[in-house]
Amino acid sequence: MLMPHPEVLRGLLAEYEAAAVDEPVDATGRPGPRTRDLAYTLCVSTGTRDVRRALETARRHLADAPAPATPPAPVAAGAPAGVAD
Repeated sequence: MLMPHPEVLRGLLAEYEAAAVDEPVDATGRPGPRTRDLAYTLCVSTGTRDVRRALETARRHLADAPAPATPPAPVAAGAPAGVAD
C-alpha cells in the first residue's frame, strides 16, 4: 500500500488533532466539517475506514519514519527569495 510522505502525514495528524480540539461539534454532536474532512483524508491516506484506526496507523508509520527535517530559515520581508547576498 502507498503511504504519504511522513511530512505530509505529520501535517495531517497535527491538523486533525488541532481541529478535533478547537472546532466545535455541530448541532447533532458530530465533529465539525474540518475535523470530518481531515478524518476522511487520514483514512484515505492510511488505507483505513475508521478514524481511530487511521490515527493508529499514521502514528505507527511516523514512529518508523526518519525525524522531521529542519525547516528552512524564513526569508526576511522584502528580501528576494532564492537570491544570495
